[in-house]
Amino acid sequence: MRSIGCIANYIALQCSMFDHCLYFNTHALARTLEREWTKAFKPFGLTPSQAFMLRAILATSGLLQNELAQMLVISRPTTTRTLDGLQKLGLIERRPSASDGRESSIYPTALALTLKDGLHAAGAETTSRLKRVLGSEHFEDTVIKVKTIRSKLQ
Repeated sequence: MRSIGCIANYIALQCSMFDHCLYFNTHALARTLEREWTKAFKPFGLTPSQAFMLRAILATSGLLQNELAQMLVISRPTTTRTLDGLQKLGLIERRPSASDGRESSIYPTALALTLKDGLHAAGAETTSRLKRVLGSEHFEDTVIKVKTIRSKLQ
């Protein structure tokens, strides 16, 4: 019996040990949000990363790959992998850039254009649900604080 109590105390200690850890809590939040956004974009056959990237491409057609990486605050290799996936799905096309021969401009395909409204609606619904759960003011405040922290740490 004593060992069960020790295990429970150990687990309680471990949980409280990370209560004030930015890394632990932001990653736990990221995993929870990943599940929410995965559900939102599953009907489109897209991962959250693919869906957010496609939404950016739909909103700003013709971006260079490095501009897309900067916009989404992700590395160039991550951008390349995600674009490769979207291209395999027939949702984007790469065209030689007129301004930089080393880069491609990214354009949505006709198929991607048919998904635009649905992706926007899924994103809006998920955001609305999160705002209902968290409270709109708390949601907005959290987004601003996370963006500020991210900017300061870059």
